[in-house]
Amino acid sequence: MSVAERKRLEVFGRVRDGEVSVAEAAALLGVSERQAWRLKARYVREGDGGLVHRLRGRASNRKTGDAVRSAVLKLYRGKYAGWGPTLACEYLSKEDGRDVSHDTLLRWLREEGLFERRRKRGRHRARRPRRERRGELVQMDGSWHDWFEGRGGAAWCCLMVLVDDATGRTFARFYDRETLAAAFDVFGRYARAYGLPRALYVDKAGTYRPDPDTGEPTQFGRAMAGLGVELILANSPQAKGRVERKNGTLQDRLVKEMRLRGVSDIASGNKVLEGGFLDGLNGRFCIEPAKKRADLHRKVTAATKLDEVLCVHEGRAVARDWCVQWRGRLLQVDERHAPLDLPRPGRRVGVIEKLDGTVLLRYAGQDLSWREVSRRPPRPGNRKPKKPIVNNKRWKPPADHPFRRGNACVSRRGGLGGYASDPPAARRKD
Repeated sequence: MSVAERKRLEVFGRVRDGEVSVAEAAALLGVSERQAWRLKARYVREGDGGLVHRLRGRASNRKTGDAVRSAVLKLYRGKYAGWGPTLACEYLSKEDGRDVSHDTLLRWLREEGLFERRRKRGRHRARRPRRERRGELVQMDGSWHDWFEGRGGAAWCCLMVLVDDATGRTFARFYDRETLAAAFDVFGRYARAYGLPRALYVDKAGTYRPDPDTGEPTQFGRAMAGLGVELILANSPQAKGRVERKNGTLQDRLVKEMRLRGVSDIASGNKVLEGGFLDGLNGRFCIEPAKKRADLHRKVTAATKLDEVLCVHEGRAVARDWCVQWRGRLLQVDERHAPLDLPRPGRRVGVIEKLDGTVLLRYAGQDLSWREVSRRPPRPGNRKPKKPIVNNKRWKPPADHPFRRGNACVSRRGGLGGYASDPPAARRKD
């Protein structure tokens, strides 16, 4: 089952146990109430397999043929290059007899890189109501501020803040900067304390925003997808105003609390947070959620290894000497994995670097044994060492050399030689 299908399975499990109604399940899954009733009926009738999508592995019945797509794109490149999809659709139908919808043509043009999204005017925005249950949505942000007010020469640092949207419950921790490691660490601590939320609301910083060209998710986005947490990117600071306002509260109350205690470094600041400040803050400002029956946080089970999910994952090719390059290091794969034939072209191993610096090599779900080497091992085989090259060829002067032109020169033994025109006997006597 996919992540979305497993999410459906868990929600309908709560429906079966009476914790969540069908209407609430529809809102959690983003489907209509009628569709939620259909899914429930299939779940009751067929069990877990009833929640698997019926079109798995099949093309859409309304898919436009590849020949039509190629012909339309050829006409667009030749006659309507640079046109908007709406006007191009009108002329394709009127001039060329090609009826294609605006949305379909727009999707084709974007896939081919022939049309870019244009900037629109600002939209009217309305205040978003709170979510109704704990764990339904958590907002996360980093607050860069002079938290220690320069005491002890301390520089500015970042406070990573997570706020539950339904209750306003706050979790926070100090870091040097808002880096990927900081985001991984603070989210892992929150998950171990309260569970995994259904959705996480963040800004469009490079740590969270997918690649604009390829759409490839970041390391953080990949981790959230693996944990089944929906990652929502805010279009403005006001969109996640709850955590932004919490930052302002902390910049007032927390700064003054640490001033009274004389805190001047990150480690001491984290002790203040864990030593009762956050409990007092939550007791003062938290509210009861609209729906109190169930907490939608998912428990972190033993099978969910957070330290292996909330870290860097990358693919690497294995060289013919069975070495993997990683951050300037050479990792030699153990000989007992020889049956896997990893150096074959197209095969890649996954490199997992945990936050504590531990490195794992994994292929097809199997952890590989390895050791670090300082240089590449010699190539296998019984090759004989090459003999040193010795130049024993006798040198013969060219035709324009002074020896041949009749000029005097220094002999090879260091003495004055004769003329090239002298007879050989005279030269030998000299």
